[in-house]
Amino acid sequence: MRISRYEQDNQIKLGFYFDSYVVELAAATEAYNEANGTAIDFSDTSCILTYLPPCGSNASDAESVASWLAESEINDTLKTCCDTIQLLVPIARPNKLFLLAGNYSAHVQEGGEQAIERAETFPYVFMKPPTTTLTNPGQPIQIPKVNPNEVDWELELAIVIGKRGKHISEAEALDYVAGYTVVNDISDRAYHPFPNRKERSRDAFFDWMHGKWHDSFCPCGPCIATPTSIPDPQALELKLSLNDELRQDSTTALQVFPVAAVIEFISQSVTLEPGDIISTGTPDGVGKTTGTFIKAGDTLHASISEIGTLSSPAVNEE
Repeated sequence: MRISRYEQDNQIKLGFYFDSYVVELAAATEAYNEANGTAIDFSDTSCILTYLPPCGSNASDAESVASWLAESEINDTLKTCCDTIQLLVPIARPNKLFLLAGNYSAHVQEGGEQAIERAETFPYVFMKPPTTTLTNPGQPIQIPKVNPNEVDWELELAIVIGKRGKHISEAEALDYVAGYTVVNDISDRAYHPFPNRKERSRDAFFDWMHGKWHDSFCPCGPCIATPTSIPDPQALELKLSLNDELRQDSTTALQVFPVAAVIEFISQSVTLEPGDIISTGTPDGVGKTTGTFIKAGDTLHASISEIGTLSSPAVNEE
């Protein structure tokens, strides 16, 4: 099942996602009830987590309706074209937005460092402010005034947490997953605040981290794909194009720390809550390697198999 949040006629709605169109939950349920003699009620669309595993009260019914839609010839009257609505970040206001750095050896190597082995290290985790970095599908990445010259892309698989937990074992970690979405971890590669500064030993680290935080630097969407449609998160294809030119082409099978290991690691120190988002790092093919950076007028298409494509134009910050 894939499910999206979207805005239509100034209303926030939920719909089953089919790439080029959505089917509103209420309309889908009405058709399902009529066809199957049931009385499922999806009138409460205030929280998408209600319809997601493992704890959503309507999760099982939502999967049933989604499966029925997928197997049926959907009436055109139920379809709403994605071009006529505004798709939204799937989780409106996640409490926490975690991201990984250096979770694909080839990406680490293209940055000039040695390949990494899981047995020799641990996940590098950082955070972005969710309320100002998360950006809806189709809405623009803003090239920041403070440093417009080296803004880069990073296609990533993101986990949506569905159940509260701490000290989660790797063996049980996937039981805490509500689903998966696409993140583009936009990065300012050359942000150096106060150029006349007196250098300190950690300046390079904080330059890197501050370059992750600019407004709009975390496009996310277009939907959440539940574990029923992604039984193995380590078997997904990753592709990112800049203006229709393929730049990243990889697979989640190459992650140093797989999804379950990432959940285990973070939950050892932080309680994970429903709606938290964890973005699991990018493969090789970022712009820094070739000196190619995002500029106003560009469009990025970030795709993950079984989830969908997250498209983001770029504009200059006003």
